[in-house]
Amino acid sequence: MRGIFVLAVLIVLVSSCLCYAEKGELGGKLDFSYVSSYLWRGFDAYAEGHSAIQPSIDLDLWGTGFGFKIWMSRAWSSGFENDEWLDYTLYYHNNFFVEEKYSTNYVVGWVYYNYPDDPREGSRSDPGSGDAQEVFASFSWPKLLPGGVVPSYTMVSYWPAVSNSNASDNAGWAHILGFRYGLEMPGILSDTSKQVFNLSMDIVYNDGVGPAGSTVDHDWSHAVFGVDTSFDLGHNLTFTPGVYYQSSWDDSVNDDDETWMKLSVSYKF
Repeated sequence: MRGIFVLAVLIVLVSSCLCYAEKGELGGKLDFSYVSSYLWRGFDAYAEGHSAIQPSIDLDLWGTGFGFKIWMSRAWSSGFENDEWLDYTLYYHNNFFVEEKYSTNYVVGWVYYNYPDDPREGSRSDPGSGDAQEVFASFSWPKLLPGGVVPSYTMVSYWPAVSNSNASDNAGWAHILGFRYGLEMPGILSDTSKQVFNLSMDIVYNDGVGPAGSTVDHDWSHAVFGVDTSFDLGHNLTFTPGVYYQSSWDDSVNDDDETWMKLSVSYKF
């Protein structure tokens, strides 16, 4: 069923791009981020909370609603070369019931997680790559709640990408309930009248998803609280600092609460 879904997404993506390539323009965003610690699905991606650099390119495919993103994470310290990974994401975003109180924005897509330094295939005695895939659907309702609070719900299905994978026991689902709010404050810089601080909260139910080699309970695993704000640097450049805190509830995911910062510079084209 998952394979059929992925194939269908690829067919629709290619056909739509061919139809609309002459009608719109190819645009996107380049981003380079530094994180003082990297948390994936609540797990420490690097032992002892090492920092990481995370470049990415996100392409808007000719205004069709389809996009393609390549994202990479590499630990700032040496010794984690085998833990370097790349994500390849195909997605589609749109909305419906636009004029109604229950106006809905949505994004659906497919992600391939690639560990380039791992062997592609393994054996029963020596499992190979931790490569994995997921399909996801995310919905948000910008008009549903009063006061500008935007609720969201994301559903993820995750499974190993290769046979005899060392992630074979980590397939499952994740359910994420989120809330967003843009808090307007007086401008920090002299040439801006206001500064928007984006407040976020995500609560996660983990139904088996985890990195290769982990054993995950099926339970409410953690919540993440964050705040970030953006500064326009001109010439399509934006600087976005953020601070995040994870309240960890399930020791099979993380037995410590975590705090980290993120610094991003992006260029929109």
